[in-house]
Amino acid sequence: MNHVPEMVSEQPDNGPSLAEVVSLSKRAGFVYPSSEIYDGMAGVYDYGPRGVELANNIKATWWNEIVRKRQDTVGLDAAIVMNPKVWEASGHVANFADPLAECRDCNTRVRVDHLLEAIGVIADDKMELSEINSLFTDHKTELKCPTPNCGSRDFTPAKQFNLLVATNIGNFTGDLDKDPVWLRGETCQGIYVDYKNVMNSSRVQTPFGIAQIGKAFRNEITARQFIFRTREFEQMENQRFVAPDKEMEEYETLRQERMDFFIKNIGLKPSNLQWFQHSKLAFYANAAWDIEYRYPFGFSELEGVHARGDYDLTQHGNASGSDLSYRDPHTGEKYTPHVIESSCGVGRTVLAVLCDSLKTEQLENGERTLLQLKPSLAPIKVAVLPLAKNKSDIVERSQRIFSAISGEFATEYDDNTNLGKRYRRQDEIGTPMCVTVDYDTLEDGTVTVRDRDTMKQVRIADSQLEQFVRDALK
Repeated sequence: MNHVPEMVSEQPDNGPSLAEVVSLSKRAGFVYPSSEIYDGMAGVYDYGPRGVELANNIKATWWNEIVRKRQDTVGLDAAIVMNPKVWEASGHVANFADPLAECRDCNTRVRVDHLLEAIGVIADDKMELSEINSLFTDHKTELKCPTPNCGSRDFTPAKQFNLLVATNIGNFTGDLDKDPVWLRGETCQGIYVDYKNVMNSSRVQTPFGIAQIGKAFRNEITARQFIFRTREFEQMENQRFVAPDKEMEEYETLRQERMDFFIKNIGLKPSNLQWFQHSKLAFYANAAWDIEYRYPFGFSELEGVHARGDYDLTQHGNASGSDLSYRDPHTGEKYTPHVIESSCGVGRTVLAVLCDSLKTEQLENGERTLLQLKPSLAPIKVAVLPLAKNKSDIVERSQRIFSAISGEFATEYDDNTNLGKRYRRQDEIGTPMCVTVDYDTLEDGTVTVRDRDTMKQVRIADSQLEQFVRDALK
């Protein structure tokens, strides 16, 4: 076997289909196809008003846990474009590739590992091309071209296709094949090459982490599965630098922390998560596990947690001629730190959260779509709903309440259509609380607060609303 699953929970969860998630994402303003009025661009998406808030809340939650709550981790925002020698030293120019074959009938290019995956055969990303071609040959009678109206089983042998995206920034030759500059294919390389600057300016001591959230680019052959695999994406990465003899101990601690994060901080169901161990490792790695989420298309990687040894700092130290060693201030011991990392895609986390929280409920008066988000992640925390938009007193009071709480909580003012439809609209985008301002508010200063999940309503004084919301969102 190439990798071994370790279940967190054996109880399955019957979640929404991918089509249902895609439909909600567009109509509710979470995710749109990029450049849609020009027929879009494969593998590229835009985050709408709800999506950008959800993604920002996920990133803020991650940053808070990884950086702000810890004394041993600092942040970084490295440039997207770096000296091309970075990617040569890291091995990306020579080895950052996917196995590509071509259908001999329709000339469509396809990823061989995806073809094999479709029939239940795993072509691990650590495999040599010869091993992948061997699997490809062994299963050729079971594979067929995915292009509609083709279905051919005649393919060329697999070849490696480099995923780095070239750019002409700083290259004035007009020839991208000559001295190419690359958009970064992953964010961690910026951390490695800034490691010495961070160490010297922050006075950190091992074990310590450098965290970063940022964009990366890959020229995916077959971008697919909505925002799961895209050509432009955002990563949340934490690279921890540890003493060589502490690598595996620190690694096991990191593994537990990362699974706890997705359950406790993001709110994913344990039944939809599992560990996946790579048994075929890169030559420099000591361990590689993935946290997988049960997406509508099956368990797939949400986050990678890897023990990388001293490979990265050694490679960049040798290639640049810089001394990237570390001297322990207490013992005087000098060594090149080993790296343990956690690397997670923002888009994959957004997709997991949408899949995990999307529900359809049958009520006496019809059906409602509910996005049962963890309140801290909800794009809108409170919706203020005036009972009547043509009554100036109610509108004025509603606007005053909105102004009082919107500075602290993401708040929406919604006066369009009847109250029931407004409740449904807020349920669909995951708003935890709706505040209705009505005629009684004008008389006694109370408002109705409706809970998203239970639909129960309570009456409180509008002067208590801010503290009520604060307590409810804890």
